[in-house]
Amino acid sequence: MAETIVHTVRGELHGSHAHHPELSFFRKYIWSEDHKTIALQYLFTTMFFLLVGGLLAMGVRFQLAFPGAPVPLIGTLLPSWLVTSAGAIQPGGYNGLVTMHATAMVFLVIMPFLIGVFGNYLIPLQIGAPDMAFPFFNALSYWLFFLSGIVLLSSFFVPAGFPASGWTSYAPLSAHAQYNGTQAGQSLWCVGLFINGLASIAGATNYITTVINMRAPGMKMFRLPLPVWALFITAILLLLAVPVLSAAAAMLFCDLNFGTSFFSASNYGQPLLWQHLFWFFGHPEVYIMILPAMGIASEILAVNSRKPIFGYKAMVYALVSIGVLGFIVWGHHMFVSGMNILLSATFSFSTMVIAVPSAIKTFNWMGTVWGGSIRYTTPMCFALAFVSMFVIGGLSGIFMAATPVDLFIHHTYFIVAHIHYVLFGGSLFAVFGAIYFWFPKMFGRMMNETWGKIHFALAFIFFNCTFFPMHNLGLNGMMRRIADPPLYDHLRSSQPINIFVSVSAFCLGLSTIPFLINFFYSIFKGPKAPKNPWESTTLEWTVPSPPGHGNFETTPTVYHGPYEYSVPGMDKDYLPQNEPAPEKARIAVH
Repeated sequence: MAETIVHTVRGELHGSHAHHPELSFFRKYIWSEDHKTIALQYLFTTMFFLLVGGLLAMGVRFQLAFPGAPVPLIGTLLPSWLVTSAGAIQPGGYNGLVTMHATAMVFLVIMPFLIGVFGNYLIPLQIGAPDMAFPFFNALSYWLFFLSGIVLLSSFFVPAGFPASGWTSYAPLSAHAQYNGTQAGQSLWCVGLFINGLASIAGATNYITTVINMRAPGMKMFRLPLPVWALFITAILLLLAVPVLSAAAAMLFCDLNFGTSFFSASNYGQPLLWQHLFWFFGHPEVYIMILPAMGIASEILAVNSRKPIFGYKAMVYALVSIGVLGFIVWGHHMFVSGMNILLSATFSFSTMVIAVPSAIKTFNWMGTVWGGSIRYTTPMCFALAFVSMFVIGGLSGIFMAATPVDLFIHHTYFIVAHIHYVLFGGSLFAVFGAIYFWFPKMFGRMMNETWGKIHFALAFIFFNCTFFPMHNLGLNGMMRRIADPPLYDHLRSSQPINIFVSVSAFCLGLSTIPFLINFFYSIFKGPKAPKNPWESTTLEWTVPSPPGHGNFETTPTVYHGPYEYSVPGMDKDYLPQNEPAPEKARIAVH
């Protein structure tokens, strides 16, 4: 199979749509090796996990706004480890909700959305390949991801319920989970993350090999669309960072079940070792979740501004720099751990340095939009919101880079606001923009623009109403892991803000309803999509929507870069990559 793919890319085989055996239902839709079907499997599975993670967040916000109040309608139906006999959320149950909400959103939603869905769908189509380099491992990576989600969520059904040590599972709390009755749940958390790591490693290996070996003729590295560059660098980060978390999860599982003592201080273990291992993965993980979003936003901004990307090579070098620097800043998560002052200063400096390539990207996005013939489509609205929210999240992150400031705000809701501005306002806004943008390619139909803009407006407004006030809560001293804020005298005056945040969060959750209606209605009833509805230049828009088996009838040849918009001397304002430039056209040389 791999040999056939390589031959196809080299142009030795043609007509990949024409001759292929009819597949059974199982091979076509369940154990499919077609990268497009696997991407759709990721898409629908991840949307389910998004709903689960969102419902868990609603439970968290209900408890913070109305501590001690019974959960409406379903409170008495929930398990006893989560709620009291009256249906109110218990403190331990609250900790479990926080733990599983964050775990689900990071490992089962944002990562697979950006990497599993769009990595699988876009990489072969945008580089001119018929499929991934290793189709079998591609299918295996999805089913490992699916299994990891089932294992993680199965902790809801064990007697003591979810793990309750936070999504970071700091030792010694997580290493002594048997004392609060959540040993089974914490063990399932370890197993689920280990399996999730195997899925990530399998996918990352596939992406790297595909990009290096299977580009179409003429597709030089500096002719790759920015989503491919971002996913390529992300795959390298995954290969380097995920094994560290997998090893840490295996060690924690052994501490819980086999009497080892990697992280238990009572048996000469090192609780701080967990923090080092987790954050050595955890900070590159932030960029694993944001780099693909940056690539997606870059694509959408260029297409809808009808301009080339401002500083294409600078954007690529910034992506590479962010990936490299992401591995030397993990210590800023540990400033409150008693770190040596010289070491904390080093991590503080490296954290501030990483703002430089991020700023380069931000100014390049602004340069791309400036003076463009902007089309305010739904994807463009989400891409512009991504840039805005990423800037706010980045600016708040600078405060945490300064050790004296971080010592005060580290475990407060200021951090919660920061991470959500980066990963919800950033990554998830980019995900929504990408779904609206590539939906015509995936399903051959258009989503409704009016409903799309309603979804955007509601999500943007209620997102900011939910998370911006959390900065104030953090500065008022509200810590992250308390279930009943009014118990503390200094927080009673902040409770109206908590209620406002929670009501906004409920409205933010409801704002996904227009999206879901639009999404599923458009799959079956949306207007037929033209081949290239956005008038884009990249290769995926040169094939039918949705693409057939093997993607391309013949192997495409690439003649220039991916962002030739408003080219002087052209009769139209875009030049597809597979079309030679007319003699009168003046294009950038890549």
